[in-house]
Amino acid sequence: MTPDPRFFDLGGALDLGALARLAGAVVLDDARAGRKINHVAILSAADGAGVSFYADRKHLEILATTRAGACFVNEADAASVPEGCAALITAWPQAGYAAAADHFHRPRRHEGGNARAHPSAEIEDGVDIAPGATVGAGARIGRGTYIAPGAVIGPGVAIGRDGYVGAGARVGFALIGDKVKIYAGAVIGEAGFGAAVGARGVVDLPQLGRVILQDGVTIGANTCVDRGAWDDTVIGENTKIDNLVQIAHNVVIGRNCVLAAQTGISGGVTIGDGCQMGGRVGVADHLAIGAGARLAAAAGVMKDVPAGESWGGFPARPVRSWMRQTAWLARAAHAKNEIEGEP
Repeated sequence: MTPDPRFFDLGGALDLGALARLAGAVVLDDARAGRKINHVAILSAADGAGVSFYADRKHLEILATTRAGACFVNEADAASVPEGCAALITAWPQAGYAAAADHFHRPRRHEGGNARAHPSAEIEDGVDIAPGATVGAGARIGRGTYIAPGAVIGPGVAIGRDGYVGAGARVGFALIGDKVKIYAGAVIGEAGFGAAVGARGVVDLPQLGRVILQDGVTIGANTCVDRGAWDDTVIGENTKIDNLVQIAHNVVIGRNCVLAAQTGISGGVTIGDGCQMGGRVGVADHLAIGAGARLAAAAGVMKDVPAGESWGGFPARPVRSWMRQTAWLARAAHAKNEIEGEP
């Protein structure tokens, strides 16, 4: 079983030695290095020409019966790989699987003309601009980047190499690095939210900054990243942002962060490297979230979070404190109900 060829183009087969090099893994048995692999699959659906991965002990029984030709595993689990399945040793099995999938199964792209690019735009050889896309004056797009139908690249925008801009996405006032993915409907560089009272009522404040997306950033579908009011809004290398996330003006996010869906980051927030945020996290304006901090789903953050700590609840506080207080409230409510004769 392989991904539907109506939606994915199949890349060329690789022997295990080449696949291991591509994914940063090592073939445990050199005698098997010449075995050919041509697709990825989950453990339960793989066949002898497929590669899978194992990274969770709850799937140990499935690993024991897999028919996969190869499997990415960490060194400690190599002995659990069944006979007939080659072990590809890596500290990051799922990332190895992702690298293999990127080679074997590439989403099909629209073909045809009717894209509109301004004559002054600088577009390197190998850029693929789909029908209905628009590229503004003075924009620059690097080799290997794909611009999907209906996407709009504004004047002066710079996009690096091997990027992806999804259907209907809007990118303006932005400088974007290499290998950045911006999925369908995302809006990058619109005006941040700022208002002041004037003689005739509330007026919008000018938003004169930019958005900087560094190499390897992923922006999910329908996510909004506002440009800065004066300073830039910056998202660091390899940070991954889910769908329906709001990043306000002047936010600075570090490297290798993960933000899940419906998270909202208010203006002027600074987020350190390696932070993780669950779905529906909300962060008030001008706070600092320390490197490596973890925020539980639906946390409402109203003050700075120290580096490396895990917080949750509303208002957010250290997870252990939040859980103790939640348990105390549950016990108190139960005791009150017993006294009053309620269930």
